Amino acid sequence: MSSLMLDEALFAAQAVAAQHMYADEGLAVLARELAKAPPQLALTVARGSSDHAANYFAYLAMQRTGTPVVSLPMSLLTLHQAPLNVKGQLAVALSQSGRSPDLIDTMTALGQAGARTVALVNKPDSPLAAACEWSVPLCAGEEKSVAATKSYIATLSAVARLVAHWQQDTALLAALNDLPEHLTDATRQDWSSALDVLVPAERIMVVGRGLGFAVALEAALKFKETCVIQAEAFSGAEIKHGPMALVDDGYPLLIFAPRGPEQAGLVALADEMRGRGANVLLAAPANVASRNLTLATAGDEALDPLLAIQSFYLMAARLSVARGLNPDTPRHLKKETLTV
Repeated sequence: MSSLMLDEALFAAQAVAAQHMYADEGLAVLARELAKAPPQLALTVARGSSDHAANYFAYLAMQRTGTPVVSLPMSLLTLHQAPLNVKGQLAVALSQSGRSPDLIDTMTALGQAGARTVALVNKPDSPLAAACEWSVPLCAGEEKSVAATKSYIATLSAVARLVAHWQQDTALLAALNDLPEHLTDATRQDWSSALDVLVPAERIMVVGRGLGFAVALEAALKFKETCVIQAEAFSGAEIKHGPMALVDDGYPLLIFAPRGPEQAGLVALADEMRGRGANVLLAAPANVASRNLTLATAGDEALDPLLAIQSFYLMAARLSVARGLNPDTPRHLKKETLTV
């Protein structure tokens, strides 16, 4: 059974290709400004899936540029009017609709305090875009499904482009140019075996680490909103600090182990959790013999999380239907959430 969620997830490669054509130059100009006057701190402002993309940006920017990145609790400004000292610093808002009052008011206040404000937003004519000094379109096109898919992948692509231009990282830029092809490859990965584990599931832990933790956060949200599974995301470095007490025979875990220095520890964690009786779904590249689900790989390992979530989205859309649900009409939810 097809769904808007499935169709839109399959469109992600085209969205990323459009972003290369229509938004790359704007990101390059912004990056040159940041390189000329590097910020000492960057703040991210986002909610929901966009906040998971902000997590990816934070890790990649800190890893590649050394600039500390902090997720800003918007209520500090919208409810408490905190006098933040942000003059000359970078503030990045990430949003699909660009209409939520808390994002708009926060970025307006940060701009008035002297921050360099940037909106990465799918709707370039939105109030959020107008409130920021810089605005870059995600180019994902209209998204009708309540569950964001292509816009999330496009946001990850945009922040990776920003960091690549900021660092003049030609290898990452080349890998981004080839990303649509690799996203298409990710749609061809067979994750159907996950349905046998997840159709009857009531709860699950989703595990990642490093750049892959943003994918674990996003996957846990999609399990909740489209499949009505109580899902929690944990870092592979944190799961033994309490959450492991929940694991018993048959407890399902989805562990994302893309390439990178975190991979060995995540594969070892999967083996340990299997030894404790957990029903582990290890998502890893084809060279990991113990994997249950295969992850496609990109031209730069920093982009592997985008391919991981691409494969996951298709599985989640099908899982929702297999559980007798409609992924396009999750209960109690609507497409745009306006928070103050």
